[in-house]
Amino acid sequence: MRSEFFKGRGWLSTASLVTVLGVTGFYGLRAATTGSLPFGNPAPTIKMASRSEAAGGRGYSLVVKRVVPAVVNISTSKVVKQTAFEMPQGVDPSLRQFFGDGLGQGLNQQPQEQNEKALGSGVIVSPEGYILTNNHVVDGAKDITVTLHDKREMKARVVGTDPRTDIAVLKIDGSNFPSLMLADSSKVEIGDIVLAIGDPFGVGQTVTAGIVSATGRSGLGIEPLEDFIQTDAPINPGNSGGALVDDEGHLVGINTAILSGNSGGSQGIGFAVPINMARHDMEEILAHGKVAHGYLGILPQDVTPALAKAFNSSETNGALVGEVTPNSPAAHSDLKQGDIIVAVNGKPVTDASQLRSTIGMMDANATAMLKVMRNGKMQEMSVTLGEFPSKEERASVDSANSDNSLQGVTVENLTPETTQELKLPATTQGVVVDKVSPASHAADAGLQAGDVIQQVNHQSVTNVKDYNQAVSSSKKDEPVLLLVDRNGNTMFLAV
Repeated sequence: MRSEFFKGRGWLSTASLVTVLGVTGFYGLRAATTGSLPFGNPAPTIKMASRSEAAGGRGYSLVVKRVVPAVVNISTSKVVKQTAFEMPQGVDPSLRQFFGDGLGQGLNQQPQEQNEKALGSGVIVSPEGYILTNNHVVDGAKDITVTLHDKREMKARVVGTDPRTDIAVLKIDGSNFPSLMLADSSKVEIGDIVLAIGDPFGVGQTVTAGIVSATGRSGLGIEPLEDFIQTDAPINPGNSGGALVDDEGHLVGINTAILSGNSGGSQGIGFAVPINMARHDMEEILAHGKVAHGYLGILPQDVTPALAKAFNSSETNGALVGEVTPNSPAAHSDLKQGDIIVAVNGKPVTDASQLRSTIGMMDANATAMLKVMRNGKMQEMSVTLGEFPSKEERASVDSANSDNSLQGVTVENLTPETTQELKLPATTQGVVVDKVSPASHAADAGLQAGDVIQQVNHQSVTNVKDYNQAVSSSKKDEPVLLLVDRNGNTMFLAV
């Protein structure tokens, strides 16, 4: 959820009140580890459905009976650090009954490990035990337990994930599992009847009905790549990763998020990842171990009437190229700042969000044929896409060095997408702070997630490599001076 870009997943609402459908809690202090599945395994047996007449009859009980055995409950646990307070010496311990351990200023904050439990749902899509669910359901999990419809509990392994579309592929050992047939989600139409199946709030498997309210929903800030099916079928926290099926029981989507209002529950606006997108992710993960998304390397903007007039365009559809990233595929092509991209491979582009989704769902190294408006004249050009920069470039200061002032700070390269999400000028340079441990010196100094670090000890930083070099060259036992951009305003922080 991008408006809370740097916070964790689970029971988390954004400013737009979009909720990702997880259920969490804290239990115990230990967690087992989850194994990994090597790649090159035999391809799963996946059945594709063909449409026929609607199910009709007196309700959908026959459809539900066929579908529910393939929808599973997913329980996860992961170890997280929570800030606790240590009583200062000389303070009467009996005061805890009135104030707890947080007795005001001067307390020593001590991070403590707790075991966070979460519930979600998943869908078995092959008899070999491959399961589709949401990435946020299993993100960071050390232990994953799948409970089948017949009450069997099985340990699951993560085969691979795609955080950009919020899809994860799991595997349970065995064979002849009940599985769902996959529909062609490109043929889903507004008004189609759909059923949502999952385990909301952990109460047990639940089936709700509704219609497809919209298709191709994007620009919601839930995930980096969005092409959601919207439905009014009631779905709630815990439904994450569950099935959205048509009136014949064919899987059309993976339930992901809801517009929750202030209640935290269903308001009749739910979103599912189309199964075509999820299937593409699964095929890429099984074949290559990851999903390589296409990368153009521009900062796109919506075309307002004023911008359209300024750029001699008669329409407000399309995406304006606000910036071309150096050394990107766009920079190596004829694409220029000020161009308006109106179509990709013959598909019209309505706005910047749709362009990001269209390019992101193309394969790396694919050729994109762009239709571009430049100076009031239409022209076509081809661009060979690159691979979207991976999270492998994320870096944190070596946690083993307890003397480092920036221990507990995690940063990422600043991309055009994050620049736009943070509403910063396109020319902003630096590294963006992803996480700050609440018990760190950096947190005490006021550093926050979302800050853009532009200098370390007067040395300019433009990427993670620069940042790490500047931090590692800092003198021991001396403050690290940071120049930080926060919401467009710069400030110095001494850590």
